[in-house]
Amino acid sequence: MMRSCFSPWSWLLLGLPLLPACSSYAPPDALVGMSRDEVVARMGPPDIERRMDAGSRLEFPRGPYGKQTWFVYLDPAGRALRAEQVLTEQNFLRINPGMAQDDVRKLLGRPGVVQGLGRSRGEVWSYHYENNFCQWFQVELSLQQQVRSAGYGEPPECAGRGRNDPIIEMP
Repeated sequence: MMRSCFSPWSWLLLGLPLLPACSSYAPPDALVGMSRDEVVARMGPPDIERRMDAGSRLEFPRGPYGKQTWFVYLDPAGRALRAEQVLTEQNFLRINPGMAQDDVRKLLGRPGVVQGLGRSRGEVWSYHYENNFCQWFQVELSLQQQVRSAGYGEPPECAGRGRNDPIIEMP
């Protein structure tokens, strides 16, 4: 009979280095005051850096199936001021017909999924987000790059389930 060289404690020690990789999706707790380079070293490269009136903003979408998009605001010297998770009901309510596509991107960040509409009518941007139901937020854009409609839909992985069926996550 073969005996394993690893005890349960050995497996635990082998897995500990992987924990920071899982937790690095969110900004570090001590973010305020970090330099831009320190933030990028901890969170990875941003999707985009936007110049703002007073400094800049780094955008970190965690997609396509990630349920968070983090904006990290930097002062003019490049030091982190705060971080904000932007895929929220409050921000979704700010999306209105006629709004420019670029304004949606500035508010919610890069969509997780982009689908073209038939007959070249535009596209649909879909955002997974944290919620208790199997749904995502979707923005329909016209060829003129303006919001035609916005609301909630059922992602493909939920097909066959009711949209309002609660999601039960196992520990």
